[in-house]
Formats: sequence, C-alpha cells, structure tokens
Amino acid sequence: MPIIKTEYNAPGIFKNAHVSSIYAATLRKVSYSFTAKDRIELSDGDFLDLERNFYSSKNNKIVILLHGLAGNANRPYMLGMAKQFQKNGWDVASMNFRSCSGEMNRLYRSYHAGATEDLEAVINHLQQKNKYKEIGLVGFSLGGNLMLKYLGEQNNLPSEIKSAVAISTPCDLGASLEELNKTHNFLYSKRFIKNLKKELQLRQTHFPSEISKEEITQCNSLLAIDELYTSRAHGFKNASDYYKKCSCIGFLPDIKIPALLLNAQNDTFLSPNSYPVAVAKNSKFLHLEIPKYGGHVGFFQRKKPYYHEQRALEFITESKSINSESIK
Repeated sequence: MPIIKTEYNAPGIFKNAHVSSIYAATLRKVSYSFTAKDRIELSDGDFLDLERNFYSSKNNKIVILLHGLAGNANRPYMLGMAKQFQKNGWDVASMNFRSCSGEMNRLYRSYHAGATEDLEAVINHLQQKNKYKEIGLVGFSLGGNLMLKYLGEQNNLPSEIKSAVAISTPCDLGASLEELNKTHNFLYSKRFIKNLKKELQLRQTHFPSEISKEEITQCNSLLAIDELYTSRAHGFKNASDYYKKCSCIGFLPDIKIPALLLNAQNDTFLSPNSYPVAVAKNSKFLHLEIPKYGGHVGFFQRKKPYYHEQRALEFITESKSINSESIK
C-alpha cells in the first residue's frame, strides 16, 4: 500500500512532542465509563479482566482495545477511543492485561508485548457471548505491537476480524528501548521504571522464591527489568531473545487484513524501525501514516476527538471497501 498522506496538523503548543504526549497521558479528562466487567479464565489457570459496553443486544460489530505498557482499560486514551466507537454504534471491549485491572494475577508471569494468546482468549470469549460478524482491533504502543504480531503470526485468523489500527507502536522493541534510554526521554523512562518496580515488589510478596527484593532494588533501567523479570517469567532466554521474538516488525509482511499503523514522526519513544515504509509499500494490507506531529498517543485536536480516534473509526468503518480494493 502507498504511504497515506496525513491530514493531521497539531495546533499551537501541541506541535511539541513532549507537550502533546504528557498532556494526553496525565491531564486529559474523558467523560466515559464502562458498565460491565468480564473475568476471563485462561487455559493456564490464570485470568484477565475485560471491561465492556454493549451498544445493543443485537449489535453485530465490536471493537477490542489493547492498552500500552503499565496501562489499563481506564486510561484516558482507552476511554477516548471507546467513547468514539460506542457513540457511532459499536460495542466496545477494553482489555486489562494480566495484573492490570487492580488485582494481582494468579501466576508469576503477567503480560508482555508478544502475549498474543491472551488476545486470542478475549476474542474467543466475546464470540461465545455474541457471535459478532465484524471485529475491529485497536492497539496502543505495547498493545499495538502485540496486536500486529497476532495478525501476522496467525495462519487461520478468524474471518470476523476485518481490520485493525495500531497507534504509537514500537515495532522494534529493542531499538525503541534504546530510544527511551536517551536523555530527552528521562522522565518517561523513570516513570515506567517506578511503576514496573512497584508491580515487581508486589509480585515478590506473592512469589518470594522466584525473585528477591535485592534483585528488584538493583534494577535501574527498563532493560534490567526485562532481563530480570519479563524474559525469565515468560520463557525467553534473556531480554534480547524477548525483543527479537516479540517485535512485530518481523510479522508485518504476513498481515492479511487491512491494518493501519499510525506513528507520529516526532514520537520520542520510537526508533526508525517503527516507520516500516518499505514493508508498507510492498504490502496489500499494511497502511502507514506518519503525521509530523502527535508525540506518543498525543494527537490533540481542538473541539474534536483526538485525531487517532477519528482515524481509527474511519479506517475500521471503511475496512470493507479497503479489503475489496486490496484483494484485487
């Protein structure tokens, strides 16, 4: 697919990547809430919680939302997207990854950027409830990577999944981690480290034989956390092995449904590999849009939905015509 010419132009001070990213993550308020929660029992004995709103008992279309690192279903970017879709007639289901709904999960493992089995469990759960004819997927950051990996690795993707949108997505996990470690991202990485170490400390009280307080204290970087916990707890040799096997960049050429990757050029979290121009040009299904501005999930618009919410709804709503054109 040719690279999509963007229509987004950030207003005023929101041209600054840090302003748009920080405002969207910490100051934005969204008047929306979910009315129901499903606990999904997973095949390995664990669970995850799904928050949802059903537009109508007879509705045949749903969008599933996937959050980012250290996020949850009720972050402003998740609520904004849910609100945009529901007011346009879609059922909405918003994932809380394992341990992200306010309750510790049962196993030592939790979630990671390549845990596509959990997305599959959510899709199966929703289809058992309401046999949707049309499923759209929207993933943010880490959730976008997980979603794109899922689409590219599936040999028998459910036919009900019609389209997907990934927003502010690090397609190369290792390279994007290097970007986060740079000086201009110090505040972001520090916040991630603080939140993840807090989670690890809680996990240590439940699994003292698996990890020690001293090991957690010594973790002073995201790489160290991935070496100590993420890789080991989820069956990878080390952090490098985890990044290599779970980065969606290697799965993009195998995506067979319309998928939009929306990454801002000034997103300070992303490495050059997160803008796969050559892959998109050679794919019938991957659409790549690179606005000059937007930071990390910070596509602010005055008196309108955020641009990424507008684009996700447009792309997924138009997916049938996109799919028809792609197959020709």
